[in-house]
Amino acid sequence: MSKKVAITGMGIISSIGNSVEENYNALVKGEKGISFIENFETIHKDVIKVGEIKLTNQQLSEQLGISTDNNFSRTSLLGAIAAQQAVENAGIQNINDYRSGLISATSVGGMDMTEKYYYEYFENEAHQKYITSHDAGDTTHKIAAHICLKGFVTTVSTACSSAANAIMMGARMIQSGQLDRVVVGGTDALAKFTINGFKTLMILSDTYNQPFDNNRKGLNLGEAAAFLVLESEEIVQKENRKVLAYVSGFGNANDAFHQTASSENGEGAFLAMQKALKVANLKPSDIDYINAHGTATPNNDLSEGRAILRIFEEKVPDFSSTKAFTGHTLAAAAAIEAVYSVLALQHNVVFPNLNFETPMEEFDLVPQTTLKEKPIHHVLSNSFGFGGNCSTVLFSKS
Repeated sequence: MSKKVAITGMGIISSIGNSVEENYNALVKGEKGISFIENFETIHKDVIKVGEIKLTNQQLSEQLGISTDNNFSRTSLLGAIAAQQAVENAGIQNINDYRSGLISATSVGGMDMTEKYYYEYFENEAHQKYITSHDAGDTTHKIAAHICLKGFVTTVSTACSSAANAIMMGARMIQSGQLDRVVVGGTDALAKFTINGFKTLMILSDTYNQPFDNNRKGLNLGEAAAFLVLESEEIVQKENRKVLAYVSGFGNANDAFHQTASSENGEGAFLAMQKALKVANLKPSDIDYINAHGTATPNNDLSEGRAILRIFEEKVPDFSSTKAFTGHTLAAAAAIEAVYSVLALQHNVVFPNLNFETPMEEFDLVPQTTLKEKPIHHVLSNSFGFGGNCSTVLFSKS
């Protein structure tokens, strides 16, 4: 990349913590946030495990300081909390003092509101205000309004790679000089819609997910939101901004193989990683840690594992999936894992791949199963899935 893109702020809320600090503490202590569903009624509540944030919408509204009689979907509430944290963490007093934008990713949007009020929309006038919360763009505009951003606002929805594409788009807009600052990330809340959808695909686990394990049974869905503040080097120097890390490279590609499955040789994942390394001007041997997509589904882990071996051959760096902590948070996944990648760079640690027991029979590829301290300068973060594949490279400021 010809122009540096700095990460100057981060915010996150997930099932393992309501802040960056709480998430980091859970990661290093090996405390997963996978449990049974408590926040809404579903016939699956005692059957499957999820990464649920144990706060009600009312509690989230109170945390934001807004009236509990609002039409914020849960996705919007989570996103607003994480975006506000990120802006505050960057030390920004006026979000509009430079050419600023917001690129927010979501797949669920306001589905939780639609599910709750679907049968009442035309029977109860008081509930008709909630219908406007359904679409994905409403979530983004509510987040923008909450952080008082008046500039460029757009929504990315490419399924599991959504937030990675948001990060990539934001970095490219700064690199091309279109914006000076971009708040990028993603947010998704648990909903019956996604639970039923993934249940239909038969890729949900009834126990804790086991990324890259031979006996993996499927994924745990989760809910989360995370945002990062990207700023140009000019702002960093002018404002004497503290830099957390830099976005070094990115790449996306599609298998063009199947609507809900990756190719067995991981062609799209391979191309995404290859492109990200090329943009970062790095060799595979320069990567110190891979935060893998690692959903614990039979298809993903086989496909991603083969793609990793194609890129790194016999010298695969330490890698792990953090989805055993949070569950698969869909459009928010790449954003929370970008935060985790920055934390890995800051603290020089590889986070553990929890629940791993048996190596996959298809190849000799074993993730890092315990917390490991080592110098880390470059992290490759993967987000693959139905909406294409996207990889990003982050590097430390030193």
